[in-house]
Amino acid sequence: MKRYHVTTFGCQMNVHDSERIKGLLESLGLGEAGSADDADFLVFNTCTIREKADDRLVAHLMDARAAKRRDPDKVIVVGGCWSESMKDELFDQFPFVDLAFGPGNIHRLGDYIQAGGEIPRGHFSTFDTFSGELPLKRDRDFQAWMQISTGCNCNCAYCIVPSVRGREHSRHPGGLIREAERLAGDGVRELTLLGQNVNSYGRDLRPAVDTSFAALLRGLDAVHGIDRIRFTSPHPKDMRADVIEAMAECEAVCEQLHLPVQSGSTRILKAMRRTYSRERYLALVERIREAIPDVALTTDIIVGFPGETDADFADTLSLVDEVGYDHAFTFVYSARRGTEAARMPDQVPDEVRGDRIERLVERIQHHATARNAALVGTVQEVLVEGPSRTDPSVLRGRTRGGKALNFTGTALAGALVDVTVTGSTSQTLSGRQAAPVAAA
Repeated sequence: MKRYHVTTFGCQMNVHDSERIKGLLESLGLGEAGSADDADFLVFNTCTIREKADDRLVAHLMDARAAKRRDPDKVIVVGGCWSESMKDELFDQFPFVDLAFGPGNIHRLGDYIQAGGEIPRGHFSTFDTFSGELPLKRDRDFQAWMQISTGCNCNCAYCIVPSVRGREHSRHPGGLIREAERLAGDGVRELTLLGQNVNSYGRDLRPAVDTSFAALLRGLDAVHGIDRIRFTSPHPKDMRADVIEAMAECEAVCEQLHLPVQSGSTRILKAMRRTYSRERYLALVERIREAIPDVALTTDIIVGFPGETDADFADTLSLVDEVGYDHAFTFVYSARRGTEAARMPDQVPDEVRGDRIERLVERIQHHATARNAALVGTVQEVLVEGPSRTDPSVLRGRTRGGKALNFTGTALAGALVDVTVTGSTSQTLSGRQAAPVAAA
């Protein structure tokens, strides 16, 4: 049996795409290898959002080149966003790559294998298929990703996603409901909905299909066996009243929201083309917390965007203080070729960006520590994922708010249990399984 090995870089969408790549390969009779050294097909599912991901990938590709020199029959495959961004030069710079494709062409890997390699090497710039419709090999038994849309219609000045994943395309809601029903029948209890901008879902289907993201949440909430629904990522400009209402009213939709802000400065937000102001974002947070008082809010923040001054950065720190995030993904601005921001003047020096990211992370950690400490003594519903990776005598899982919780107890993986929180750090909670309430 031929064997494959997939290496994944980047976001949750790429993780989901890799599950589809594995499912596709196994549907064609390949088995998964335990390591890249043992594989006949080396597949790299790539990201190009930040320069660091590019550097890591190139190091992996150099290792793959060495492996191919030792074994010329090894097949090197490069897919994903970086592959799309490099389509005009990839084979010139990396001639040992056998097949390359963009995010909309994952299915061509199956074509390549079935044709014995006798198809063109490069497949790019078509975005009319969904990896979510390919065979699936899930990495988790009780949790699953669900791709509801692909591509993005926004034009953020720093972002390369629209050029590598294309315009927004939504999957038909009926197909998504049927997929959720199949997953529930297979034991899945938690769904995470994926899209570059999930809360604009369905607009491209109208008027032929009368749907919306709020309607999709309500439809999935009604699927028997699906106990939890999460989603990422929404755009603040599209976070409308009907979505907030659906979050508050749907039992399965978790009290967790990832709401990227990127900057606390209205001036920088305008330069980023984010289409909202600081004041509009804060007003949105207020409306969300009014509707869902115990919501756990997380975000993305970029430090060092071109032209960011000390005053702009101070605005970001003060917004973090005002919101009090449970967690934040923080990034040093990384210029991406082909984006508007890469051509902007007033690029911020590395040492300034480095100082700012340290100060921002410290501020985020302060609020995360306080938010988690406030949960000590409460009882949280936890979906059990299995033994702790560092201590097999302790179980691990996540709360409805998305908090990692390690606890003592006897529950099986996949169970929903109540856990009393007894301790906390900025990153995790600890606790003990609560005794079940005796029947009257």
